[in-house]
Amino acid sequence: MAVLNGALFLLLCAAALAAASAGDGPLLNGNFELQPSRCRMNGTRVMSAHAIPHWTVTGFVEYIETGAKQGDMILVVPEGMHAVRLGTESSIQQELSVTQGSYYSITFSAARTCAQNEKLTVSIVPGDPRGELPVQTVYTTSGWDSYAWAFQAAQGVVSFVIHHGDDQVDDPECGPIIDAVAIKTLDPPQATGDNLLKNGDFEEGPYITPGSPWGVLVPPMDEDDVSPLPGWMVMSYSKVVKYIDSEHFSVPQGSRAVELVAGLEAALVQEVDTVPGSSCRLEFSVGDAADRCAASPMSVQVATAGAKKSVPYSSAGTGGNARDALDFTAQDSRTRVVFYSEGYHMTSDGTGTLCGPVIDDVSLDCVPQTNARRLLR
Repeated sequence: MAVLNGALFLLLCAAALAAASAGDGPLLNGNFELQPSRCRMNGTRVMSAHAIPHWTVTGFVEYIETGAKQGDMILVVPEGMHAVRLGTESSIQQELSVTQGSYYSITFSAARTCAQNEKLTVSIVPGDPRGELPVQTVYTTSGWDSYAWAFQAAQGVVSFVIHHGDDQVDDPECGPIIDAVAIKTLDPPQATGDNLLKNGDFEEGPYITPGSPWGVLVPPMDEDDVSPLPGWMVMSYSKVVKYIDSEHFSVPQGSRAVELVAGLEAALVQEVDTVPGSSCRLEFSVGDAADRCAASPMSVQVATAGAKKSVPYSSAGTGGNARDALDFTAQDSRTRVVFYSEGYHMTSDGTGTLCGPVIDDVSLDCVPQTNARRLLR
């Protein structure tokens, strides 16, 4: 009986660990600090599919320690002491216990270590969601960027996969380093009578690792993809927007906002239901993130169906914001709201870090034409 009770206790513990992987925060061994057995390694290469606790690996995967060298380059790990590097046609995956039908965002850090073209694909198995993350552009001075990706759970147990692959490579063992993998349950907000936009204050979004000073990049997505920034899409070929927090940046309102770091190449977009002929007002805040992004002016282009406006903002790079608005008449039953930076900016510290204007506290209110006439009488 004691043996049976002990076995039952172990099973319950295992179930609890599996369920914990879907809670907000790091995945089990998401920072890779639980090390593989050295007998299952060949130098830095992981030789067994299940050598890294809580992960399954395929292909050429290396277990990296901070300070290790690649030629003359010293490899740096963003969190803790260890991370993994994915060679060509390799992957890491972890089984997640989730709630069927719920929405989740995954955040992880990635760094390029090679000059060759590198592609990271993230996916959920089983399920349709699959996305390719652009890692060619580095947005921080550390060489590390945190990325977000989202999915809707098709069933209660799924596998999250990060895959690195490219058909044309110079060195099949070379590839990006992955670390700090975390998950967050999304609670997509709804439009209200006061604001037709969803998540106009950007308070709902991907997990930001506590203490990480670089924000989270939200990559481009197709219109039918699940967004890690609920309500909003990022329209671009290969560029991103940055999701920032008030702990490390200046935010106009609340604790979250979006920084447009890719100039003309990435737009923040949301489509809303409108009544044709309605009189509409789009209000928003434009500012800077206090990240030494100094520009005068630093302009944002705001556009809807039938109306657009260039909004200049003089930034000293030390924080601050201004409120502005765009009035327009709805042309169709669906209206697209678009924000993008009109220029390319870098921080004034000489590091070449990409930056841009901050958007926050966006609201849209429309009054049907018949109601507007009544209000004027």
